[in-house]
Amino acid sequence: MFKRISALLLAGAVTMTMAGCGGDGGSGGSAGDGKITMGFSQVGAESGWRTANTKSVQTAAEAAGVTLKFSDAQQKQENQIKAIRSYIQQKVDVIAFSPVVESGWDTVLKEAKNAAIPVILTDRAVDSKDTSLYKTFLGSDFVEEGRKAGKWLTEEFKDTKDPVNIVELQGTTGSAPANDRKAGFAEAIGTDPKFKVIASQTGDFTRAKGKEVMEAFLKANPDIDVLYAHNDDMGLGAIEAIEGAGKVPGKDIKIITIDAVKDGMQALADGKISYIVECSPLLGPQLMDLAAKAVKGESIPARVVTEETTFTQEQAKEALPSRQY
Repeated sequence: MFKRISALLLAGAVTMTMAGCGGDGGSGGSAGDGKITMGFSQVGAESGWRTANTKSVQTAAEAAGVTLKFSDAQQKQENQIKAIRSYIQQKVDVIAFSPVVESGWDTVLKEAKNAAIPVILTDRAVDSKDTSLYKTFLGSDFVEEGRKAGKWLTEEFKDTKDPVNIVELQGTTGSAPANDRKAGFAEAIGTDPKFKVIASQTGDFTRAKGKEVMEAFLKANPDIDVLYAHNDDMGLGAIEAIEGAGKVPGKDIKIITIDAVKDGMQALADGKISYIVECSPLLGPQLMDLAAKAVKGESIPARVVTEETTFTQEQAKEALPSRQY
């Protein structure tokens, strides 16, 4: 008798929870009482940008009253897939994640779709042809970031007739920002044959790997004019390598980076970095707003682009005192 009563109570609770979720809302969680449970899988903690992004998501979730189930993938796709499957089993209301790489997500995203749990991509996109597998992608236009970096370079060297030798520190191989920032940059400099990318290799978005790869670049290529790094951290690591080789960063080698975290901005203000394209990590508030709408079944844009700017040395000096990350 006790087992039968328990079963009836459980069935009633499930019915109420399902009735409380609108449209494509989650298959359980706590949305029935007006609260949302979000499963969030982060790439890792590879950079200052990523740390700021994680903090933004956690702070925004707390402010919005969202129960956040957080996992750190440690730069491994298999860890993210495992986390997403765990969130599906836990019947969270919404899943958000920043994909380590672009490919290989269809199977697990179909599982989330079959469980009626909306998925939001943050910061990085996936290359799935089935766009019904996720509700929206919130993040920067990485191709445009690469274009901005390239446009500054072409303007900086517009009066130079000699070849401009460029080395490139790419982000994690296969990731959306690495692919897109490379493509945008190549597009911007491609109209002038004097710009030559003489070496390009991944630095995994980390300071340590950026230093290691830049050391190799310097040994193999004595005449480097420009370094284009896909994020500040790799650029900062490269500065150590450049100084270790007896060269002056910002003078002997112009440095362009992407992100605009505090350490990078300080290096720009000090003249060691020449130009930074901003990529804001503060996506938390927008993510929570999109999650609430997705759980309610409301219509949301398929693409939400964050507003960002660029920084020269003087602009960095002005912005640093009030910089949040």
